[in-house]
Amino acid sequence: MASKRRQKERVEPKFGGRAKSAGFFGRSKPAAKPPAKRPTRAASSKTAAKTRTAAKSTRKPAARPATKGKPGAAAGKVTTFRRKVAPRPTRRGGGRRPPVRRGLFAGIARLVRGTVYWSVVATIIAVAGLAGVVGYYWSKLPPSSEWTLPARPANVRIVSADGKLITNRADTVGQTLMLEEMPAYLPEAVIAIEDRRFRWHVGIDPIGLVRAFAENFSAGRIVQGGSTLTQQLAKNLFLTPERSFERKIQEVVLAVWLEASLSKDEILELYLNRVYLGAGAYGVDAAANRYFGKSARHVTLAEAATLAALLKAPSRYSPIANPTAAEERTHLVLAAMHEQGFIDDREASLAMSQEIRAVRDVAGGSGRYVADWVMDQLPSYVGALDHDVVVETSIDLRMQTLAASALTKTLATEGPERGASQAGFIAMDPHGAVKALVGGRDYAQSQFNRAIDAHRQPGSAFKPFVYLAALETGMVPETVRIDERVSINGWTPENYTRDYLGPVTLQSALSLSLNTVSAQLAAEVGPQRVANVARRLGVMSPLMATPSIALGTSEVTLLEMTGAFAAFANGGEGVIPHVIERIRTNGGDVLYEREGSGPGQMIHPGHVAMMNAMLEDVVVRGTGKRAAISGWPVAGKTGTSQDFRDAWFIGYTGALVAGVWFGNDNSKPTKKAAGGNLPAIAWQRFMAPALEGQAVVGLPGDYRYMSPVHYPENAIPVVIMGDDGEPLTVAPGTTGSIARAPTNGPQAEPRKGFFRRLFGG
Repeated sequence: MASKRRQKERVEPKFGGRAKSAGFFGRSKPAAKPPAKRPTRAASSKTAAKTRTAAKSTRKPAARPATKGKPGAAAGKVTTFRRKVAPRPTRRGGGRRPPVRRGLFAGIARLVRGTVYWSVVATIIAVAGLAGVVGYYWSKLPPSSEWTLPARPANVRIVSADGKLITNRADTVGQTLMLEEMPAYLPEAVIAIEDRRFRWHVGIDPIGLVRAFAENFSAGRIVQGGSTLTQQLAKNLFLTPERSFERKIQEVVLAVWLEASLSKDEILELYLNRVYLGAGAYGVDAAANRYFGKSARHVTLAEAATLAALLKAPSRYSPIANPTAAEERTHLVLAAMHEQGFIDDREASLAMSQEIRAVRDVAGGSGRYVADWVMDQLPSYVGALDHDVVVETSIDLRMQTLAASALTKTLATEGPERGASQAGFIAMDPHGAVKALVGGRDYAQSQFNRAIDAHRQPGSAFKPFVYLAALETGMVPETVRIDERVSINGWTPENYTRDYLGPVTLQSALSLSLNTVSAQLAAEVGPQRVANVARRLGVMSPLMATPSIALGTSEVTLLEMTGAFAAFANGGEGVIPHVIERIRTNGGDVLYEREGSGPGQMIHPGHVAMMNAMLEDVVVRGTGKRAAISGWPVAGKTGTSQDFRDAWFIGYTGALVAGVWFGNDNSKPTKKAAGGNLPAIAWQRFMAPALEGQAVVGLPGDYRYMSPVHYPENAIPVVIMGDDGEPLTVAPGTTGSIARAPTNGPQAEPRKGFFRRLFGG
């Protein structure tokens, strides 16, 4: 019964001090150390009694149901159960094992779990964010249904008069080649150095991106890119070259689309035919022609590696501009090809020992000035192009090289002393077909064409139009005017040295380039008549019909002036300077062909003969003496603008006409660069070798001077300065005539003087 009563009075037992100290049953004091010896039952009873007494004093007694049994049963009595605790194992030697530090391992576990958790969360957020960014920039692209490969732009192949390539022009400047038409090592070289995992990735290369990031981070700057060939193609086909995060995301999107739409070979073929390889060359075929003078079909292994080397930086690794750097990069490409198994040891060794011989561009790049001019005119001849064409020009490559060389040499030798930094040159046959054109010192530094587009004051080079207008009013080369100070409507022109010769013939006045006589003639015939003569001969720039037109104060182009002088060389026919002779397709269909000979006769043959006689005198004893060519009759005129800003010489023979300009782009005055020095020297340097081997052609007409004008016998020869700043020895007693050897052909009748024509005899 006592046992049954104790079971009914039982309460929830305590499960040891460790559970209590862990906080499972509320806050409690730490349990006392267990006694060394197990207590006896009597001691246990006493301890239990003390415990019950403490519990009654500290806890509120709970209501209990009435108990059955003996009336003497103690109310509220609690029965406890003690768990047997196994004795702790002792260490060897009798010591007790130290407690296990379970908190350290639990902390590590919690750290690992937290790291994994937040890493997963961060990854999800990053992926979602990236997807959002990609989606946003994707939305700014046209609808994917409209994504199509752009048609390949038409190529314009510009060739010389004998069919040799000058350059290619257009957005892609070379023939489109299939992979089968290229040597196998050409695409392999590109893959080896630019995208070794090209055959395996799907448009983007994560490994390459990580490697590029590591390299750039290590260097502290961008030293390596992570773009694949597909990404580069996407950029070339669809996007602008700007560097921005938006463009990079769009590039990735389009690269993946290209991979899904095209095969690897199609992507590689497109890339090789459209990639930019420097020097204006787009595509491997254009680059092979540009650097090696051959089609990409025929490049060697070393040349193919050189083309692949250009992809990193076309200007830095150009075999023309920087052969040493190009060679080092080429060897790096060959090593990469060997490493990836494209070539064996022997092939790599032979290619590395091969000398790369790059061909120079036409006349050091001057041919590109020609190409620019051709491309400016092309739309007016054939409109918009949808297929490749060949433009046949009148350019003579030998003369083109001579012209560039003459300009470069003169600028390098005499240019610094004279303070001139730029020049322009144009040469044409007497009927206007341009044979050579150089628009500046270096096309790579400046593409502005100073021969076609620059408007400058021609100075005294404009005076032939004044004298032609005077001849057309009835004057002759022997007509005398007084070289003296004059005032024309308040304008007072002066000679360069302010020295005056008195009575002089028109022939001498033009030969010595006297300003006062030119001004008088312009005033006599009228400035508008002078402007009309110049316009009739092809000077189309606006001309101010004022008295100062006599000294060339209106700005004109070198092309206009040279074309106008061509009329003196061909007998008086007007010319239209031109460079395009024919335009045809690659299949041979002619789209345009030049016909006709120009606007017709613009100058009376008699006046042509007089002008040629006077302009020849300019070279024989006047300001253009430095332009003389042994064995050839040469005529021309020098010109110098105010403050020596512009220096001109335009001269001609019966076979060739050429004009030269020297000065500075900013119109800064030179150090007395005049038409008689730099331009005349450069003109002679070109013309002498250009005419070498040709039969001598005389100037049109054979004007014979009449009896010279007689001056006092005691006249003393003097040295004067022409208006071009050149010292000229003048003997007044002979200013009216010049001895000339007769030219082949029928002799012209001596021209009668004014009074003889008026009264007969």
